[in-house]
Amino acid sequence: MTLSHSSREKVPATLKTWMALGTLIQIQIVSLESSDIINQAMQQAVGVIHAVEQACSRFDRDSELTRLIESPVGTQVPVSPILFQSVHFACEVAKWTNGVFDPTIAATMEQMGFVHHYLTGEAVWSKKSADEEATFRDIELDETNQTICLHRPLHMDLGAVAKGLAVDLAVTELANYSFPGFVVDAGGDVYAAGTSVDGEPWKVDIRHPVHRETTIRSLLVQDSAVCTSGSYERKSPTDSNSHHIVNAHDKRSADSFLSLTAIGPYTMMTDAFSTAAFLYPPQQALHLLEEVGLEGMMIAQDLQIKVTSGLEGNIYE
Repeated sequence: MTLSHSSREKVPATLKTWMALGTLIQIQIVSLESSDIINQAMQQAVGVIHAVEQACSRFDRDSELTRLIESPVGTQVPVSPILFQSVHFACEVAKWTNGVFDPTIAATMEQMGFVHHYLTGEAVWSKKSADEEATFRDIELDETNQTICLHRPLHMDLGAVAKGLAVDLAVTELANYSFPGFVVDAGGDVYAAGTSVDGEPWKVDIRHPVHRETTIRSLLVQDSAVCTSGSYERKSPTDSNSHHIVNAHDKRSADSFLSLTAIGPYTMMTDAFSTAAFLYPPQQALHLLEEVGLEGMMIAQDLQIKVTSGLEGNIYE
């Protein structure tokens, strides 16, 4: 997924790009404000994204998530608001999907070879073996005391919610300023606020799932999140036929279609349900998005495109 806009630039834009959360992060701010104000806003947005990574990364031996996973079974572990919110929402999506989506799929992902840190290349294996029968139902959350208790040894992957939460927190920081528009993009999890440099809604290009250097469709977006899940994004290093979106029921990579894009008001919700819907059969995937109030676009194996009813007329070739 990429961003594009008209060449008739009227308001200058500032772009910052760096690596975090296992992906490329980009923030673009449209503003006539001084560089000091723009840099201050950027630093605040970068700070909250870094905080999410410190809390939720399973590839960092010092992260909060790692410490939680390595804690003794049955222990009430105090956690930060960021980790609590990430785990809580992941478990809510798991409940909604009856466990098809499940953050405890991390043990299976390790077996598939998804163990390498994106910056160092180091293989990061969990020190503790997971119970093969463990599911999200073995995670107890105490909202009053903000603790998490694991009732079985398990591993968690929060990738489907943490990136979205990071974007939402960055959006909250940037929204404190009077910028005409800005975009936060975390490797395909995009929130586009206000207007682009030409005063128009942002144009978000959806990558072609086969010819990946080209665009298959585009969306005009304003004050919305756009998140795409695809089977082409992260292939297993041990099995070229497998990828990182894994059905927790059968422990296999979903293969019903190539790409699914969800559009909604919040990035964490949109990201999580674009992943969850990807795990469903084609006839049910878009229905799931509509059930939770999102719009979506699905690209089938034969490259046919289907969209939710509310999105018809808003997609451009």
